[in-house]
Amino acid sequence: MASGTSLSLPSFPSLSSLHARTLMFHLNPITVRRLRRFRRHRRAFWSLVCLLVLYGVSLCSELLCNSVPLVMRYNGKFYFPVFRFYPDNEFTGSGLNTRPDYHKLQKSTAFADGWMLWPLVATGPNDILSPDELSDSLRVTCRLEPVPMVCGVSLDRAGAITRFQGAENLIGETEWTGRKLDDFWESSAALAEQLKLRFDNEPAQPFSIECKGRGEVPAATLSLLAYNKRARPPREVRLTVRVADSSAKSYNWLFEQDGTTPLRKAEEFAALEAAVRDQLLKAVQDASNGPQNGNLTMAGRSYTYSVERESVRFPFRPVRKHWFGLDNAGRDILVRLLYALRTSLSFGLILVVCSMTVGSLLGLTQGYLGGWIDLGGQRLIEIWSALPFLYIVILMGSIYGPGFWLMIFCYALFNWIGISYYMRAEMLRLRKLAFVEAARCLGLPAWRIVLKHVLPNALVPIITFFPFSLVGAIGSLAALDYLGFGLPPPTASIGQLLQQAQSQRWAWWLILYPSATLFLVMLLGVFVGEGVRDAFDPRTQGRME
Repeated sequence: MASGTSLSLPSFPSLSSLHARTLMFHLNPITVRRLRRFRRHRRAFWSLVCLLVLYGVSLCSELLCNSVPLVMRYNGKFYFPVFRFYPDNEFTGSGLNTRPDYHKLQKSTAFADGWMLWPLVATGPNDILSPDELSDSLRVTCRLEPVPMVCGVSLDRAGAITRFQGAENLIGETEWTGRKLDDFWESSAALAEQLKLRFDNEPAQPFSIECKGRGEVPAATLSLLAYNKRARPPREVRLTVRVADSSAKSYNWLFEQDGTTPLRKAEEFAALEAAVRDQLLKAVQDASNGPQNGNLTMAGRSYTYSVERESVRFPFRPVRKHWFGLDNAGRDILVRLLYALRTSLSFGLILVVCSMTVGSLLGLTQGYLGGWIDLGGQRLIEIWSALPFLYIVILMGSIYGPGFWLMIFCYALFNWIGISYYMRAEMLRLRKLAFVEAARCLGLPAWRIVLKHVLPNALVPIITFFPFSLVGAIGSLAALDYLGFGLPPPTASIGQLLQQAQSQRWAWWLILYPSATLFLVMLLGVFVGEGVRDAFDPRTQGRME
């Protein structure tokens, strides 16, 4: 080798630098242990999975439930209405720049050579269904009632029957002219006394008595009306005879349109006489033309029937294609719940992130600097927390109009206060520890000490309270929507559906599905919070020896 020439060797990174770079892509061992404990908490883990799935599905609401097609082909061109707006003039040449009615467009003759790919539910959250769209789902109610066995009997002073209206319903063809009441029912002294008062023209109160029948005549209730004194005594006194026939009962069936078998109590309907069934089925088929009423005889007993087709009245019960029913405006509840779920979860996530960011920064600043800054900050926070939140929401809504981002802003003004207390307490605890004192001795700036060294060790309150704060935010939004101070109509909201349910309690689907959705989301959030709390609890790592 020539003199003055040096051999240069390639430089390799040291083993320590390689190890440091590798650790950058690995989690802290304490964090790994906490994640493993959370994973072993099966209820919390699967609740988190369910929440993520529900939120992911709600984010795809437009692709699952929409009144516009996903893809369509028209005149040899492809269109994507779910992602892009197309005016009505694009397809019909009407000159209108409004959104076309794709359902009508699909049925038009001009669209004969085209096709559309619709979402799973071809209805939007604000689409109002017309009653004609539910005509195929209407049901027919059939009621069969026994004719009440009520007769009128007039008696003279001697107790003989002078008139017997409806005798054929009680005693058949038996001759009653000139006969007495005792020939058909066992009389009593109380009844005789009441009759005597009336024939003597004395005031009397209403009177009823149960009397046994004689022979094949059934037992009956004999009733007398109240009597007031008149100018002349009556020649006749009228009794009302009511027979309680326990063998006759009422029937009630529910049929589908053009159905021959009731949805419930099919065996009971099949046990009827063939002629009676045919007469009732004919009335069911004719119910589309209007209510059907009539009389029939079954087992020697007179009945009246009434057949009526169901009318469309919103809110409407769950039917095919609308599995959760319709609200009081004719909108699909399932679709509105899916959109409301996205709004609620997005509202909760944004609000909690904003609140925890602001509360953490203010709490860390107070706790680290201390002194007059801490004392003055606490007094200002106490004054701020005393402001009436609901009044501020009402005032801001009346000035700027209710909206999603206004609700976020109003909630974020107050929601950070609680987390600032926890972060301040954590900072007051951590700032006296050895690693913070060492960082100060090294001359690190305060912001670097707080963000790089203190904040990672103070994240336990933030992570632990995050699921519970999310649940609280969702519940608060539902409560404000229920009171009418939340999101503006016609925004899909769980609280707004519950508000409808309060005024229309007979619509069970308005009560069941929104309340079950809210309960499920809040329950899953609480389960996740329990799992996070147990995973970050230091007491689970210690033991007595």
